[in-house]
Amino acid sequence: MSLYSKINRIFTHPVPALLFRLYIAWIFVDAGMYKINYSAEFAESIASYRMVPHWGVNLMAVTLPWMELICGICLALGIRVKSMSLIMAFLMLIFTIGVSVNLLRGSPISCGCFSTVGDTISVMTLLRDLTWLALCLHIYSFDRLFHLEKISFGLKEMES
Repeated sequence: MSLYSKINRIFTHPVPALLFRLYIAWIFVDAGMYKINYSAEFAESIASYRMVPHWGVNLMAVTLPWMELICGICLALGIRVKSMSLIMAFLMLIFTIGVSVNLLRGSPISCGCFSTVGDTISVMTLLRDLTWLALCLHIYSFDRLFHLEKISFGLKEMES
């Protein structure tokens, strides 16, 4: 067995996907809980990105944290894992675009992910978001262990 085959076998195994799933779920629950508690400060963070119209800032500051929290909880519990990981990947793509645009602008703004007062966005923030995006896509592609909906209803995993 070649080295490539061994690496591919490990990479596509469902256990790493499960571990990634629990990690990403924790990240989203943590981020969502903070933003729910400090929605006014989060609205200021959203406004500082200068990518959302003024009329949409408060709406986004109220709805986005709940979406993160619900997706994180569902992902952790194994409820609609493919759907949740796809939604999270889309959110990570939007976050990555926001960070990229503001890095190109040279805006010295805080990320606003886990606290409103923090380090300014940097290339490391961009790399972190890209890594989390890749983990969400990995979960979408390879996760198939401990899905609550399948355990609860006794459904067999359908092969595509």
